[in-house]
Amino acid sequence: MHIFLILAFHFYSNFSHAIELNDHHLASPKSDSSLYLNPIFEPVLADPSVIKDGEYFYAYGTEDNWGEEGGYHLVPVIQSKDLVHWNLVGNSMEKKPNWRPKGGIWAPDVTKVGDRFFMYYSFSTWGDPNPGIGLAIAEKPKGPFVDQGPVFTSEEIGVANSIDPFYYEENGKKYLIWGSFHGLYLTQLSTDGNKAEGEKIKLAGNHLEAAYLIKKGDYYYLFGSSGTCCEGAKSTYKVLVGRSKILFGPYLDQEGNELLNDSAGSLVVKSNSGDTGYAGPGHNAEIITDDNGQDWLLYHGMDKAKPKLQNGTNRRVLLMDPLIWKDGWPSIKNLEPSISLQTAPIFN
Repeated sequence: MHIFLILAFHFYSNFSHAIELNDHHLASPKSDSSLYLNPIFEPVLADPSVIKDGEYFYAYGTEDNWGEEGGYHLVPVIQSKDLVHWNLVGNSMEKKPNWRPKGGIWAPDVTKVGDRFFMYYSFSTWGDPNPGIGLAIAEKPKGPFVDQGPVFTSEEIGVANSIDPFYYEENGKKYLIWGSFHGLYLTQLSTDGNKAEGEKIKLAGNHLEAAYLIKKGDYYYLFGSSGTCCEGAKSTYKVLVGRSKILFGPYLDQEGNELLNDSAGSLVVKSNSGDTGYAGPGHNAEIITDDNGQDWLLYHGMDKAKPKLQNGTNRRVLLMDPLIWKDGWPSIKNLEPSISLQTAPIFN
């Protein structure tokens, strides 16, 4: 009887702990500011872009219909002070740009340029023969972002599937990196940021999209996502990286292979193994450094247990994990999204 009671107690304790973690997983905001559990925002914030302005972080995502969990959102924007507790602000655009007859506003990339906020965005449909990249500008990070028209279309720039823009500025010059499974390219922009005017330089091969670039130490690090983004629990999306001492490349992975090679790239994060965790982690946002000097990677993924909304929309939630730098290369612990309680970022 004594042994039975001990076993029963352990079963109850473990069961209660599992319920507690599951409740924590669903709850938002979290109650303990020193800890967090993925996802940090749900139900949807696909293809995230994150900036900090004043005391707040702002995150933006692809146009989506959240269905029964929130309805339609035209480039949603959310707000946080600590990267853990997020509140939905609303839509960052009041109306959809009209320079194309139809399409979705995908993968916004927001950057503060001077005193204004620039949003480069994709305007496309699935299988679009001529998608393009546009620019919208706002006076405040919450918007409204006012459309400035197209920067270029795929036909104009000569690159198929020209979506997934990323803005980069250096030495007073503006650059745009973009591309989706037809190469990642870089070009210099006009001084107002409205048009491409520089040489078109190919940085990576046809296996990548969703470019993100960071300069750390002597190297530029070029991140890209590979695989399928939007097949629910079967999604194979993952983040790869290469580095170069020159902005214009060549970018090499840890094995010395050029990213121009369609099989190259050092792994940063992939789907959780097994039937639990997250599928298709990718399209990482800006890397945020907290007040302890820890870098944090924000990206989207799909809970394998609940990968889609009832309306069929991929339920791409916002995930976050500390970025580990080892021998000059970044990755996530175990190369998979965390599924247990983690120490939260520190902001004083």
